Amino acid sequence: MASKELEFIKTNKTGLAFRDTLIMIKRSSRHILRNIDQLLGTFFQPIMFLVLFAAVFGGAIELALPEGVSYLSFLMAGIIVQTLAFGSTTTAVAISNDLQKGIVDRFRSLPMNNLAVITGHVVSDVFRNSISTAVMIVVGLIIGFRPQADFLGWIAIIGILLLFTLAFSWLMAIMGVIAKSVEAVQWLTFIIIFPLTFASSAFVPTDGMPRALKAFAENQPITQVIEAIRALFLDFPTENYIWTAVAWCIAAIVVAVPIAAYVYRKKSA
Repeated sequence: MASKELEFIKTNKTGLAFRDTLIMIKRSSRHILRNIDQLLGTFFQPIMFLVLFAAVFGGAIELALPEGVSYLSFLMAGIIVQTLAFGSTTTAVAISNDLQKGIVDRFRSLPMNNLAVITGHVVSDVFRNSISTAVMIVVGLIIGFRPQADFLGWIAIIGILLLFTLAFSWLMAIMGVIAKSVEAVQWLTFIIIFPLTFASSAFVPTDGMPRALKAFAENQPITQVIEAIRALFLDFPTENYIWTAVAWCIAAIVVAVPIAAYVYRKKSA
């Protein structure tokens, strides 16, 4: 490589890192759009969860809800957050695939930013999960969901959901790097996400839970996000849920990004 090109790379690292990241985002997004299985999952899985939960559990659980609140209205926030959490596993699977198939080894031969590959998968995952969320809200409106949020409430909802997706995707990126196979990624992410989403206020009020489980469910981060979204949807008092949810998400991103970069650098070295 010519000395001028080397000097350019050394003095323009930020710009080149941004360019590399954009290329990886474009690459990952194309994979999503061209992968029929992912697209079907993006559209139909959230619809199935929403309709089945509302139909199967609605009649029984509605009795325990505050007067005037339907189970569908209660469920929407929980089912959206659960879908985003499980949807973030796509980041882990995609990163693991790149590592297992030797694609990262090819990238190592290029003068590209170390974090660009992971960032590309994370951002494209936000894009895919945004589609899932939009689909769920439209279907919810069709089957009877009537949100009470005003314009600022919708802005807050979108902001919290995007922040939550980013946080969880970065956490899952760590799982994708440290797992030794795609199969390991799938069970590792499942045993993390499943208890967090079901031991929360996503599908039922926490009042009927055993004392220890209730204490965990009410104070874990996913519940804070769900309650913030639910309060905004229904125009209920948000209490401290919004700030707690935002604080949890920012803390997760601040911790996860450097860890993901470190383990990825060690794994791909």
